[in-house]
Amino acid sequence: MKVKETLNLGKTKFPMRGNLPVREVERQREWEENKVYEMRQKLNEGKPSFVLHDGPPYANGNIHMGHAMNKISKDFIVRSKSMMGFRAPYVPGWDTHGLPIEQQLKKAGVDRKAMSVAEFREMCRQYALEQVEKQKADFKRLGVAGEWDNPYLTLKPEYEAQQIRVFGKMAEKGLIYKGKKPVFWSWSSESALAEAEVEYHDVTSPSAFYGEKVIDGKGVLDDDTYMVVWTTTPWTIPASEGITIDANFDYAVVQHDDDSRKFVMANVLVDKNAELFGWNDVKVLKVVKGSELEYVEAQHPFYPERKLVTMLGDFVTTDAGTGLVHTAPGFGEDDFNVGMQYGLDIYVPVDDKGYLTEDTGADFAGVFYEDANEISLKKLTEAGLLIKQMDIEHSYPFDWRTKKPIIFRATPQWFASVDKIRDQILSAIDEVQFFPEWGQKRLHNMIRDRGDWVISRQRVWGVPLPIFYAEDGEAIMTKETIDHVAKLVEEHGSNVWFQREAKDLLPEGFTSEHSPNGKFTKETDIMDVWFDSGSSHQGVCAERDYLTYPADLYLEGSDQYRGWFNSSLITSVAYAGHAPYKQIVSQGFTLDGEGRKMSKSLGNTIVPSEVIDKMGAEIIRLWVLSVDTSADVRVSMGSFQQISESYRKFRNTVRFLLANTSDFDPNTDAVAYEDMESVDKYMTILVNRFTKEILDAYANYEFMDIYKKLINFLTTDLSAFYLDMAKDIVYIEAENSKKRRSMQTVLYDVAVRLTKLMTPVLPHTTEEVWAYLKEDEDYAQLSEMPEVNHFNNEEKVFENWTKFMRVRSSVLKSLEMARNDKLIGKSFEAHVDLYVTDEVKADLDSLDTNVRQALIVSALDVHSFEEAPENANVYDNEIAVTVEHAVGDVCPRCRMIKEDVGSDEQLPQLCASCAKLVRENYPEAVAEGLE
Repeated sequence: MKVKETLNLGKTKFPMRGNLPVREVERQREWEENKVYEMRQKLNEGKPSFVLHDGPPYANGNIHMGHAMNKISKDFIVRSKSMMGFRAPYVPGWDTHGLPIEQQLKKAGVDRKAMSVAEFREMCRQYALEQVEKQKADFKRLGVAGEWDNPYLTLKPEYEAQQIRVFGKMAEKGLIYKGKKPVFWSWSSESALAEAEVEYHDVTSPSAFYGEKVIDGKGVLDDDTYMVVWTTTPWTIPASEGITIDANFDYAVVQHDDDSRKFVMANVLVDKNAELFGWNDVKVLKVVKGSELEYVEAQHPFYPERKLVTMLGDFVTTDAGTGLVHTAPGFGEDDFNVGMQYGLDIYVPVDDKGYLTEDTGADFAGVFYEDANEISLKKLTEAGLLIKQMDIEHSYPFDWRTKKPIIFRATPQWFASVDKIRDQILSAIDEVQFFPEWGQKRLHNMIRDRGDWVISRQRVWGVPLPIFYAEDGEAIMTKETIDHVAKLVEEHGSNVWFQREAKDLLPEGFTSEHSPNGKFTKETDIMDVWFDSGSSHQGVCAERDYLTYPADLYLEGSDQYRGWFNSSLITSVAYAGHAPYKQIVSQGFTLDGEGRKMSKSLGNTIVPSEVIDKMGAEIIRLWVLSVDTSADVRVSMGSFQQISESYRKFRNTVRFLLANTSDFDPNTDAVAYEDMESVDKYMTILVNRFTKEILDAYANYEFMDIYKKLINFLTTDLSAFYLDMAKDIVYIEAENSKKRRSMQTVLYDVAVRLTKLMTPVLPHTTEEVWAYLKEDEDYAQLSEMPEVNHFNNEEKVFENWTKFMRVRSSVLKSLEMARNDKLIGKSFEAHVDLYVTDEVKADLDSLDTNVRQALIVSALDVHSFEEAPENANVYDNEIAVTVEHAVGDVCPRCRMIKEDVGSDEQLPQLCASCAKLVRENYPEAVAEGLE
């Protein structure tokens, strides 16, 4: 070995290449060809199971950043569990039914009416499958590992059959019924909606205060009295059938100077409303209890022949209005309930598309409901009944698919009863662990407050409601009929319902007393898509024998508390009496850099493919690790550029570790912990503690903590200290010296641990690293997470080095000041005089290490604290530091400034220490140097 070579010991270049966008694709192709996911599953056979059940994204369009955050988060968990001793299969899934797919075909020019229902459904199926393949490619490109060759799709016959069986079990328990009650009705979709399909926006609507003339005051009110009601939906006045008040409120009969008529309103609102209406000199003629006004009759403002009955209800408030509520039982849940209590007709004069029907009269017939507001206000004005009209801003429900407002509309629908099993569902929630914890209360409150679930939809692309009707209208949904339909669907797919007549869908020889002539018809409505996805615990978890039911974990966005978490919970409790999940992790939404929702119209969307093409999927994966996914997350291209710096930090650190262990064989060169140098013991303890923290964070789904601890470990513990110090050892000490091998033992261990710990996050990068490590497994993904080891006297070693770090911090501050004063450049140019108390001196001595080397300076002298000169920098009244430029020449081998450089005649370029080391360990280099 030549002298020159001894100057570069340990500086082997590590050939890791960048170019992630290209290299990632090559690596993913290798994983797929070699079936690495399947190898991991085989390896984990017989281990305890951990099943993360995938919530199905909707099969429509390319994925967005929210999809990426969701799928990558799941991949962190599945990969980490697989490496932590669990059998953790991952079956991705898709929600493939529903209105948006019908709408996409319509936009593409498909005329649904020009073909049979079965033909149109087949076109929907093909479109959905195309979208699945598109999204599947996007998810795989993110590096997500899973059973991509056999995902679950809600349109698959075996899945649809299980969904029908879930319905059947609920019907068998008496939880399915048909009723006419107000539901969220989307005129833009021409279908009922569930609560999970509704979102709220602030809107401005016309409100009206108007009078309804009393025609039978029941001896309490005179006939020249008017009940003052308030409404925010004037278009519903044609459907008005009553007035609702509170039995316990005091109601005042008032008169004012501008009008001889008498008016009734809540007594506490008289002054407020008089000012609002502009009434002068208001007199209260009398006050009566609400209970005394029950059954008072008034005349409808538009239809003289219709009487309005005064009813008592518990939903009336005095927060706004008059304390008297215009009541249209066909257009509101409270109105419906009080109307049913008083035996009113459930009158719904609006059609499926939102237009008023003929029986509302010539002024309203055929008018879109929103346009009917103006007509109602005009008719009230003409009749002299409008007291005050003003616009109000309030929160209003919209169809989350079409983004159009909806109406409350009573229609015959099929419902799943929540009320009958509400207590059982609430008890099931108590058995679930939530991350964050507030999720439990949120889901509990939603179940506590929600009404029965409307599960029927007036669409065609979905799973049919397996219900038959007898000749007398009786609904037939017996275990026999539903099991038979499930078997047909399992064999032929749900299209069989639309292809065959009712008689061909019933069990052979089926009869019913309700059909004396043996004739039956079938339901034409389909099930709510939330019933589709909400049945996945049976269609997937219970159906595939390598999964488990209940699943260990559901992870989705926080909107799924009213969506998939909710519907899955109801169906699972109804079916099996328990929740479908043991744990729930909820995440926030991805927003733009200014905190706005991403949308194409705003032009603020960032799609994953854009980032991948420029920087690689690893950058998105590391970004997901770095953010608090439990809350809404802002994302911009700038955030990915920042993360790319952290990625480079990880990559460069690993390059250094590999480069400096290239000549190290862990099987023959490793040094046992008890024989290590003191600083190496400290780093061994430190990396084991780091390992435990990361494993604990994985177990608790604390991704951002992993990122913070990783960056801190790389920056503070490794780069700023140990690796900087390592250069003074692995480059300088003799190749096979104990001191060098001791440090290499740690460097290699750190490299292996970092690689394993980060494989769930950066699998493309860690597999590249793995190729240079001398480990047994073919892939990092097939290795196990590193163990957390403990050592004799580790607490004492850790304590000693923690104390040293305080001394080091003081020295670093003084070095920085010297650098700012242009006294030194690099720390190796410094001669440090350290003045410490006896206690600190004892701490330094207990380290059993070369303190100068640990401080990375060329010269160090330690003195008593009392000897500190006045110009010394004093820290904590126990440490003082002075810095001078070291005297001598730079030794090119150890990089220190020494006064004895050139003292060896045969090796004149080296300091005495390096010359002695070279002479003892590389005699051939000395001989060559003499030549």
